[in-house]
Amino acid sequence: MNGNDIIALGLGLERPWEITGQSLNTECTPHELRITLSAPRGSSFPCPECGELCKAHDFKEMTWRHLNFFQHHCYITADVPRIKCNDHGVKRITVPWARKGSKFTLLFEQAALMLVREMPVLAAARIIQIPDKKLWRIVSHYVSESLAKLDLTELKAIGLDETSAKKRHNYVTVFIDLDQQKNPVVFAVPGKGQDTIREFKRFLTEHGGTADNILEVTCDMSRPFLSGIRKHFSKAEITVDWFHVVQIFTKAVNKVRVLEAKKKRLPKATRWAVLKNEESTTLSENERHALAELNSMDFFTALAWRVKERLRWVRKAATPQAAKWRLSNFLLCMAETDLTRSPVLKPIISAIETVIRHRQAIESRWQSGHSNARLEGLNSIFQAAKARARGYRNPQTFISMIYLIASPVGNLLKST
Repeated sequence: MNGNDIIALGLGLERPWEITGQSLNTECTPHELRITLSAPRGSSFPCPECGELCKAHDFKEMTWRHLNFFQHHCYITADVPRIKCNDHGVKRITVPWARKGSKFTLLFEQAALMLVREMPVLAAARIIQIPDKKLWRIVSHYVSESLAKLDLTELKAIGLDETSAKKRHNYVTVFIDLDQQKNPVVFAVPGKGQDTIREFKRFLTEHGGTADNILEVTCDMSRPFLSGIRKHFSKAEITVDWFHVVQIFTKAVNKVRVLEAKKKRLPKATRWAVLKNEESTTLSENERHALAELNSMDFFTALAWRVKERLRWVRKAATPQAAKWRLSNFLLCMAETDLTRSPVLKPIISAIETVIRHRQAIESRWQSGHSNARLEGLNSIFQAAKARARGYRNPQTFISMIYLIASPVGNLLKST
């Protein structure tokens, strides 16, 4: 086997294509290896529409960037014919080493995608020495192509949450398959709220699924999300993950602390102490003293903290019946507590009212085997990727990266 045969094998050349020339340009940096391909005169080529073998109509010289040959850049050049098909007219043929419209070979693009999965696009672009915008176009093409192959006919339970795309309230809403153990992301769309639910329903329908098949949705207590789910997925049971309940009360406690700190001097270390519980192993000595002092002097912040801690008792309910009883007891206790005696406690009152409004969805947590914990974990991975890349130009590039990191698209790309 000679050198041309080895290169032809690496390129996956098929008859009638063959290597007819090689040259190494050492006058430029980096050096460039140029490989010329051609087909014997009179060869027939398959029509890109029907596959019928046809004679060449005319030719156009085209060049593609290939994988480096050792340290040298490598380029493939060929006169690519247009054929004249009896049924489809004059068509440019598809070459076996590159996709239509690309200036890179398939092997080059595959190597680029492997790098993108492991590092920021800007870093990958520097390594393979192409502009990052061109690399993003490669990524976007294969992500779109792979998304088109997704089959959602069996999708029955979804989780959704928004993640920050850029500063100033730019978000992307991510949807996951709650029954999928690995790479669960099935859809991501710019924005948050009811419009994102509508877009997901359209995407679901395009990929073989139906709204009636969705039996459960886990999400936070965002009104636009909840109204969108009720409108577009009327048969789905809504489950509010406990994480979001705790999050609302934690934020409320912090707001109470900030308001009270404007009027009174709070104990040192209060800020972090009220975010934890008394049994926490991460409580420092100063934080333990802060909690003890808060409770002994009956600060409003201490009252807000005790309300939050009582939720832990609700969460520990072992059955749906026990959860309903404990939540009823919690709300009754809150009703009997004079929370209206100071405007400082308004954030806690608001948090309790939120629980009352969404009580049924919160109680569903004990009947469901699903939660948004995985989605919250993925959110941190997405934000870490964004931080490594020092942000993304627009939400669409961020969405492409989300698909590469945590959706079946990543698996499909491995076989590209």
